[in-house]
Amino acid sequence: MNKEIYFFDTYAIIEILKGSPNYARYKGSNAVVSIFNLVELHLHITRIFDEQVADTILDEYSKYAVSFSIEDIKETTKLKIKYAKRKFSIPDAVGYVIAKRLNLKFLTGDQSFADLDNVEFVKSS
Repeated sequence: MNKEIYFFDTYAIIEILKGSPNYARYKGSNAVVSIFNLVELHLHITRIFDEQVADTILDEYSKYAVSFSIEDIKETTKLKIKYAKRKFSIPDAVGYVIAKRLNLKFLTGDQSFADLDNVEFVKSS
């Protein structure tokens, strides 16, 4: 079981919930997420299943949520401008910045982040 700490973006959480074989090793990892990721996650799960399932998953992952600072917002803006052509979502950009600040790997399957430092890129199977 992997006990490293990762910042899970929404993609990673969904892949873990789906039981994706490529994300199996991260299931036992310690997770950090942002409030923004929880919004995306709740919306996605509500659309696929229903609000009750989404609420249960939200409750589970909310214990891993960290806040962000004004400096994180400034760094997110710089990231979005520097990589404007990549079309990062705001939740993912904020998450990436938080991960860097906390010195955690940003776990994602989003190709837009694949070549950035501090990223653990895992595509689903």
